[in-house]
Amino acid sequence: MTQRLTGIAASPGIAIAKAFQLNHIQYTPASEKVADAHQEATRFRQAVEEARQELERIKTMTEERMGADKAEIFEAHLLLLEDPDLIDAVIENIENDEVNAEYALDQVSGGFIEVLSSMDNELLRERAADVRDVAGRIMSLLRGVSYAAISAIHEPCVLVAEDLTPSDTAQLNPDAVLGFVTVVGSRTSHSAIMARSLELPAIVGAGEAAAKIETGTMIIMDALEGTVIIDPTEEELETYQARKEAYDLRKKELRKLLDQPTVSADGHRVELAANIGSVEDLQKVFANGAEGIGLFRTEFLYMERNSLPSEEEQFQVYKHVLERMNGKPVVIRTLDIGGDKELSYMKLAAESNPFLGLRAVRLCLSKQDLFRTQLRALLRASSYGQLKIMFPMIAVGSELREAKRLLREEQEKLAQEGISVSAAIEVGIMIEVPAAALAADLLAKEVDFFSIGTNDLIQYTMAADRMNENVSYLYQPCHPSVLRLIRMVIEAANREGKWVGMCGEMAGDETAIPILLGMGLHEFSMSASSILPARALIKQLSRGEWVGYIGELLSMDSHEHIQQFVKQKIRGDLS
Repeated sequence: MTQRLTGIAASPGIAIAKAFQLNHIQYTPASEKVADAHQEATRFRQAVEEARQELERIKTMTEERMGADKAEIFEAHLLLLEDPDLIDAVIENIENDEVNAEYALDQVSGGFIEVLSSMDNELLRERAADVRDVAGRIMSLLRGVSYAAISAIHEPCVLVAEDLTPSDTAQLNPDAVLGFVTVVGSRTSHSAIMARSLELPAIVGAGEAAAKIETGTMIIMDALEGTVIIDPTEEELETYQARKEAYDLRKKELRKLLDQPTVSADGHRVELAANIGSVEDLQKVFANGAEGIGLFRTEFLYMERNSLPSEEEQFQVYKHVLERMNGKPVVIRTLDIGGDKELSYMKLAAESNPFLGLRAVRLCLSKQDLFRTQLRALLRASSYGQLKIMFPMIAVGSELREAKRLLREEQEKLAQEGISVSAAIEVGIMIEVPAAALAADLLAKEVDFFSIGTNDLIQYTMAADRMNENVSYLYQPCHPSVLRLIRMVIEAANREGKWVGMCGEMAGDETAIPILLGMGLHEFSMSASSILPARALIKQLSRGEWVGYIGELLSMDSHEHIQQFVKQKIRGDLS
């Protein structure tokens, strides 16, 4: 009997194939006394070393297939193999209690996983999966069994699993694994991020029913809608085969827009830029026809390492990006740490509400040595391209003025040192705090541009954590209050002759794009994979027509009514 499941569409596409249920066999070892605890500890150390060698191989393979940034997760796994809180604790249990290595590992890693899984912080909860992956690998080596031989899958299938670890995803053979479905997970999980890098359809969080899908069962996974169809009818197979062919054809058609400008049906030009987090992401920027970089998240230079990056390290990265972009605009955001992003080597005081605490520019202004190092690196790199520096989470004018003062001081120091700096650097801010949006008319006088960070602006406006399932319904990009703030920002910038971009997820949302076009947004910055679909949509929209709809849209009373209106109008434009 046909059955339907619904999950989160984490990586787009449609796959039709027989299921392969990947079972990470749960093994709970019994406590056994050992005759020689020292020898047992040595056996454990050997398994750790073998795990390290395996992970080095997987890391190298991932770098070759997906780039160094995607391989960084294995650097974190390798660090876990050196973590005294984990490894030394297991050895102490073996030697003090004279128990077998499997039991000691299960007890120590289980405690880690339980604590991390209960954390409010999404990134810390994801660390539980890292510990589970590393401990599972060591456990398999201790037992002499294969650990998730996922690379051995050669027949076409849709992979189904409780969850996929980063090492699982890195070893997928995309010629055989046409997509995957997991019982748990989110769009921000490591497996989802890697699936998007591989352009592999993925549905996560499909629920316990997915765990009951048997190997060999025919399934359809529609990772555009987040639907899994188990035992589909012949009619459903024909329907989805046609949809898959149409989707694949559309992807080919979109390639024709690769080097075209982004112009609306009535001749209005806008800029489509890409959000990146590392040098390796540049490949996607070029492959998808981005007209610039609207957001370079520099915090990834600081993460998954043991110390702060030096000025020279940062300079080389910024220089490389600017040179590769060959004169196209590059907006580089200064360090945005805090909230859900932490640095293990920077011991920050615990805060009861870190999203409203010492983060982003607030942290940088409180740790000026750290900030000045980054500003110097940026200024030195400015001569190699069209650099625009952006300060995140500005709430009040005094923060902006202080950040600009430090930038100016470092620029003067470099001049005294005889180091050239571009005279055409633009300085802007992210508008992600409602206070900044409401005072945009004042802030616009002191910047060259605004970039609206809707991910935070929406959650702060709606007072709803976007990671909290209980209030996720309040995360509404097209809510009238959010749209009114966005229009306020754009109009304030226009009055001062400044340009406005958007670098939040909303910029690539096909429901939001017509509204933003009508409001007069100048630059849309998004995931690289969203650029060509956005360009295709804008080419079919009349900007003048959408200007006329804005008043009507902002008088509506709900997110749902606005979305419904936009979808109806889009269907009319595209018909």
